Amino acid sequence: MNIPFDFIEKNKESWNKRTPYHIDSKFYDQNHFKLNSASLTNIELGLLGDIQNKKILHLQCHFGQDSISLAKLGAEVTAVDFSNIAIYEAKKLADDLKIEIRFIACNIYDLSDYLDDTFDIIYTSYGTIVWLPDLIRWGEIISKYLKPEGRFIFVEFHPLIHMFNEEFTEVKYDYFNIKPIVELEHGTYADRTAPIHHETITWNHSLSDILTALIKNNLTIEDFKEYDFSPYNCFHNLVEVAPKEFQFKNTTVKWPLVFSLSCIKK
Repeated sequence: MNIPFDFIEKNKESWNKRTPYHIDSKFYDQNHFKLNSASLTNIELGLLGDIQNKKILHLQCHFGQDSISLAKLGAEVTAVDFSNIAIYEAKKLADDLKIEIRFIACNIYDLSDYLDDTFDIIYTSYGTIVWLPDLIRWGEIISKYLKPEGRFIFVEFHPLIHMFNEEFTEVKYDYFNIKPIVELEHGTYADRTAPIHHETITWNHSLSDILTALIKNNLTIEDFKEYDFSPYNCFHNLVEVAPKEFQFKNTTVKWPLVFSLSCIKK
């Protein structure tokens, strides 16, 4: 597979541009978050269970809302993101809320240069693995940082939706990881009117690739579910059918928008 040598810098630049608009967006509703520090959905909360006094590594944490939510539930949190702007904002937000979290600015493939520790739980969610070309290495990193009997909690958008164009009117991309997808994007999912233009490099990953990357790295899948809704209104043509449950409008077909899994390291 041909991997653009500069994909990390290109994507980091994209996320550095997005982050200030995300901070100010209605989508993330930072003012409301500061009042309740609760951004996790029922899907994640059900998988996590009681995390009081658990050591958690949060991969690809963006500007830290979920990281802070985990800490507020009693966990000792270390959080990682490759966007230095996002990590700066995450540290500032945690300081404002007087929450102690260790934030690390690096891409996860280089995490061993920055972190020497093990964790009870590794957590990552929503829009993460499309930025990673190599899921076997991803699985290695997860396994490396989990304690024996530690758990990996993963909630992600279903790979089926990444086959469609932005308007979800036609199939445009391969389901399988055939090649990198290079695009020039305008705006961002949290603010489509944001005056930013940025090139992104992403990869589609099939469910079999995701599961294989975990199984091959000594992780036993204990729970796997697919959901016919997204808890976020982050795609075109969605309508809210129940509180915090969005489906595509103008269709009677039920198709998966999100999946979740829980693994344990044996």
